[in-house]
Amino acid sequence: MTDILIRNAMIFDGSGDAPFRGHVRVSGNRIAAVMRGTDEVPQEGAQVIDADGAFLMPGLIEGHGHISFIDQADLMDLAVIGVEEHTLATMHNARKLLEAGFTSVNSAASAKVRLDAVIRDEIEARRIPGPRLRAASPEITVTSGLGDANRMHVKLHTFGLVVDGVDEVVSTVRMCIREGVDNIKLNISGDVFMPNADSFSTVMADPEVRAAVETAHAHGKRVAAHCRAADSVKRAVRNRVDMIYHCDHADEEALDMLEEARDWVLTGPAIGVIIKSLEMLKAADDPALQPQIDELQTLYDDNCWTHGEMMKRGIPIVVGGDYGFSVNPQGTNANDLEHFVKHYGFSEAQTLHCATMIGARAMDMADSIGQVREGFLADLLLIDGDPLSDITLFQDKSKLTMIMKDGLIHATGNGQTAEAGGRSWLAAQ
Repeated sequence: MTDILIRNAMIFDGSGDAPFRGHVRVSGNRIAAVMRGTDEVPQEGAQVIDADGAFLMPGLIEGHGHISFIDQADLMDLAVIGVEEHTLATMHNARKLLEAGFTSVNSAASAKVRLDAVIRDEIEARRIPGPRLRAASPEITVTSGLGDANRMHVKLHTFGLVVDGVDEVVSTVRMCIREGVDNIKLNISGDVFMPNADSFSTVMADPEVRAAVETAHAHGKRVAAHCRAADSVKRAVRNRVDMIYHCDHADEEALDMLEEARDWVLTGPAIGVIIKSLEMLKAADDPALQPQIDELQTLYDDNCWTHGEMMKRGIPIVVGGDYGFSVNPQGTNANDLEHFVKHYGFSEAQTLHCATMIGARAMDMADSIGQVREGFLADLLLIDGDPLSDITLFQDKSKLTMIMKDGLIHATGNGQTAEAGGRSWLAAQ
């Protein structure tokens, strides 16, 4: 396989250092060399891409993905779609994410037990295009919790697996592991608009959380949790949950616990769906919607305060989350980068750090992705412009001059799939 030499780029290597002029050589699926300076370098045996000063950086990493969510307006849509159609829709979502510059996705829940795992395996076998994917279980919840759509007279599966008690938790976690998942997802808290489990409630019992974590860790798997309530965050930290999502209503004690655990725990806000839902409800100009607007406004305000505090305390935060609803469809995940700057007060460099190096920790691949570094996997983006000055560039696919994953070029500017020539994904088929 011919090497690729990307010359004359402005390199953001993800290490925290300032960008620098240089060249990058890719051999196979790895970065063979990172060369600083503007001096010419040997080009023999390489396909040369002249970056002409464009911004070269690690591929983006979605830290809280729902790749099997189908841009639904109502979660009940996940209950009625057939498995065949759902598989195809998820396959298309994988391609959308890659063509948006996301070369890795850490799944925070699948709508069906095997769906993430099947798509992951097809991507790894290079039978379909898509990002690196850590496959997740559906959201394991308790009766009347987030994800339980059942009633006495009808059984409905949307995105949750309903369990009650330690024995059911252990059995369900083991079943998901048997079916090939990498991540186990727990819904420890409730959520907005839930009649019996609102966002301030903690509904999964401590022994249930502990049993899930111990079982998953015994099999070498990781655990993520939906935690909006302060007590749910504390319960997750005490029981060594690896990834704690939302944390909107975290209090000082919860933040202290997260700060103490920052070497091993990760967080992810998923603010995009809150922002877009608020915009939609306010635009309706309907007084009857005011209670929902008020509830979401509280969630937004708490979420912004919490993640501003997390930034000050050095608590690691991943970019992304809860894309795949009608208000924030798949492929628009790069909006989150703007949200971090606009709503949390992060700098552009801090935001890219969250979207690369911190995301690599979520993928459990911190030693091989998330940086432009010799020996690392060649997951790279070439951007027309400077995202350290304008973080919204990622929302314009025409600015994504090159998307490379695993050493293969998947897409070029204007969101176009790379042609079947040279080192493209199509040519490798």
